[in-house]
Formats: sequence, structure tokens, C-alpha cells
Amino acid sequence: MGGHRARPGLSRGAPNRPRSIVAPMDTDAVVTTIVDRLRAVATPERAVKEKQYLRSDLEHLGATMPAIRRVAVGVGREHPDLTRDELLALTAASWEAGVHELRVVAVELLVDHPDLLVAEDTAWLETWCRQARTWALIDPLAAQVIGGLADRHPDALDPVIRRWATDEDHWVRRTALLAHLLPLRRGEGDFDRFGELADGMLEEREFFIRKAIGWVLRETGKARPERVVAWLEPRVDRAAGLTVREAVKRLPPEDRDRILDAYAARG
Repeated sequence: MGGHRARPGLSRGAPNRPRSIVAPMDTDAVVTTIVDRLRAVATPERAVKEKQYLRSDLEHLGATMPAIRRVAVGVGREHPDLTRDELLALTAASWEAGVHELRVVAVELLVDHPDLLVAEDTAWLETWCRQARTWALIDPLAAQVIGGLADRHPDALDPVIRRWATDEDHWVRRTALLAHLLPLRRGEGDFDRFGELADGMLEEREFFIRKAIGWVLRETGKARPERVVAWLEPRVDRAAGLTVREAVKRLPPEDRDRILDAYAARG
């Protein structure tokens, strides 16, 4: 994907005000500037707590998500004519640096530039999914980046997502589920495909899979509760309690209570 590998750990001091990012893009310089900006709004206490909470092997700076988002937006504003090659080089360098907040910035930049991505990018995005190892990176990557590609290139993405749904890595399987989240929330999307994939994972013991199935069903229930009821009710004897409780949150009270009663009757 081009670009140079950044070494953010060499830039420890935050300036009094952010340095300007200038074009044409120097990938190393931009990544170093991003790190300086993140450090300026980070706290060591948050870094320690977040690293422990996420059970992360990455370096953590201790910046909040709103602060990270502002940094990512700033990069986009300073590079309104960002090219595909520049985007791929910058996000690759940010991801490979081994810093959690830089990986978040990389994902946010992809979210903000969907028109620069193509279906074939799922090859390296799959690698990111395997390396992410946390919901904090997987969820936006799956729902917004990969989900957006699936929206725009359904025929090309369908076999990829189906393959991911049976992968040994539960983060990859979670990606296959969450790629459906945003269109189903809007009352669009392919619920039948989601239902087929979710059915194959319904009896899993992995928390992040059980939660993902329930989450997508909950969001689908906002616009199409009848689809959720029709899918979940005959499967309530197979579904985990976490999945059921999450899935029924947006259903009409009578449907919610009936499904919860049926789950409780399992004993």
C-alpha cells in the first residue's frame, strides 16, 4: 500500500499548538504530526486504564474517542484532495505503527473517504480484522468500512462475507455479522443473508458473536420488527440469553414479552 512506516514513539513532546500538515503528503511527517496532536490531548491515566480494559498489546496514548475523531477530521480538512494512493499509504503507516489511537485514526480516515476504496481492498482489510483483536477497532471497521463496501459492491462482497462467517477467528466472524448493521438499521439491506449467517453462529459460546447477533437484530427491529420476530421466535430454544435480551429491545411489548417468556420456559 506504499508509504513509509512511521515511528511515532520518537516524537514524545507535544507542541504548544498543532503543526500544520502540508501537501504534497509526506507520510512519515503526517503520521508524526498526528501522534503529536494525539499526545497533546491524551492522559497517561487513561492510557493505562484503556489498555487494561481492552486487553491490548498495543501502545496506548490515552486520547478519548471524540479527540481522536477531531484529529482524523483535521487531516481530512487539510488534505481535501487526498488521493487513493495517499489514503492507503497514510492508513497503512498509521495502522502498522502499533499505537491504538493511530489505528483508530486509520479506520476513521477510511470511514471518511469511502469513494477511494474498491471491492478488492477487502484483501488487506481482512488482514486488519485479524490484527485488530478488539471491538473498539473491529466494530467501525466492520459496520462502516466493510459494510459500506458491501453496500456498493454486493456481488463482489457476498462470497467474501460468507467465507468470513465460517472463519476460525471470531473477530472475522463478527465482521461478517456487523457488515449488515447499518443498512438493516435503515430498514434496508439483506436480512435474509444476515439471518442465514447468524443462524450458523447462533449456538456459539463466544460472547462477541452472541452480542453481535443480538445487536444487529435489535437495530433491525427499529424499522422491521416483524422480520426480527419471525426469525428469532422459532430459534429461541437455540439462542443465548444475551442474544435474546439484546434482540428484543426494540420489539413491540407483546412480541418482546412472548419471546422472553419462551426463553425463560426453556428452564
